[in-house]
Amino acid sequence: MLNLSLRQLRTFVAAARHLSFARAAEELHLTAPAVSMQIRDMETAIGLPVFERSGRSMSLTTTGEYLLVYARRVIATLKEAEDTIARLRGVQAGRITVGMVGTAQYFVPRLLAQFRKDYPGVEVRLTVGNRDQLDRQLHDREIDLAIMGRPPRELDVRAEAFAVNLLGVVAAADHPLATERAISPARLDRELFIVREIGSGTRGAMEVFFREQHIAPVAIMEMRSNETIKQAVIANMGLTILSQHTLVLELQAGQLKLLDVVGMPLKRAWHVVSLGAMSLSPAAEAFRYFVLERGEAMLGELFGGEAS
Repeated sequence: MLNLSLRQLRTFVAAARHLSFARAAEELHLTAPAVSMQIRDMETAIGLPVFERSGRSMSLTTTGEYLLVYARRVIATLKEAEDTIARLRGVQAGRITVGMVGTAQYFVPRLLAQFRKDYPGVEVRLTVGNRDQLDRQLHDREIDLAIMGRPPRELDVRAEAFAVNLLGVVAAADHPLATERAISPARLDRELFIVREIGSGTRGAMEVFFREQHIAPVAIMEMRSNETIKQAVIANMGLTILSQHTLVLELQAGQLKLLDVVGMPLKRAWHVVSLGAMSLSPAAEAFRYFVLERGEAMLGELFGGEAS
């Protein structure tokens, strides 16, 4: 029988998710050498390598791919056991894992902070990923709930809208279009755009808008971070489309401007999403109810009525 610890399995799953010991270490609050040592000890116990390394790149071996399936099952089964015990204890204690898209990081931590005041005995773990990554984490039961814009279509999920998410075209304050009114979307066809990565909900909404308007602006640069995109736009490298929830400070400081484009802003919704086939623990159910009951009001307080 393989003598593998749960800690090793969790470390392996994190390393497999990121294909990087450094990023796995950040997620697990460990050092990269500690992650490397746990993987090495696990490979010694198995007698076969689970990762193949080539320069700076890393991939799973065939053994690693098979082990990943079973490791996820073990962790999911243990999570079900923890949830069952939590139901017996009630909401006074418990542990939940919440996934969120990058845009939601501007308000979800505030929601969690308020939730923890109401339920101080609940331990909350927060992860960040794009829409595709959260879809997979829901499927693999690595997270209890996700805060995202567009819910997955490929999964059986319970998706409940709790607040409005407005997306607008953003430019530097001194961009030539910044002072114009009622800008035709056709004008954007001549502009350069800085975009989120493929798999991002914001990127998906932008592409739908472009198709509906029959335009195809040039995407000069792709970035994973809203903060980096904003800095590039401030430097007048191009335009972008972002959630207004990400722009409050830069708009107040006069660094960025929401363009008055006909058909904008795009009106989307924030959803709290859970896997349909999975019953939530009392702690996760309490957080779901908290978001649905108080999320919209808290976003209104943070960003003002127009942005919520």
